[in-house]
Amino acid sequence: MRLLALVALLLSACSQRSAQDSTAPPLRTVARVELDRYLGTWFEIASYPQRFQRDCTATKATYSLDDDGDIVVENQCRKHTLDGKLDTAKGRARVVDASTNAKLEVSFFRPFWGDYWIIDLGAQYEYAVVGHPSREYLWILSRTPTLDPTVYAGILERLVAQGYDTSRLHVTLQPPA
Repeated sequence: MRLLALVALLLSACSQRSAQDSTAPPLRTVARVELDRYLGTWFEIASYPQRFQRDCTATKATYSLDDDGDIVVENQCRKHTLDGKLDTAKGRARVVDASTNAKLEVSFFRPFWGDYWIIDLGAQYEYAVVGHPSREYLWILSRTPTLDPTVYAGILERLVAQGYDTSRLHVTLQPPA
């Protein structure tokens, strides 16, 4: 429940840029996301530390479509260790920019919605990077529990070009592939 409450806090955050990002250009998303290819399970490779993810390992998110066409979001992590207590949060996502499908909003407690922007995406949907217009939130995701170091380095370069401070990233402990 604590995870769920803290996720709601994140998602209700305003989208104003922080003082450190006030000179950064507007955050760019990818040109197009095919939602059916984006659905499925993603493993968190790294993220900006968030209170609602404190003590989490083996973090992953699963996206699926419901009968209404909304995206069902299920986030899971293990507390403290890879075999620790399972913590789950369920929410919904909706596309807010149908011309690209790259700008979504996520809610774990309606009526509060938070920006979920896909700002980098592998050609085969093997990795994705999710950010927020304020640059206060960042997640690097992969279809597998590990990511090739060369691919990861390229992601970091593109994040710096987008105005992100990559020194804030925390690598997520995942089980061996």
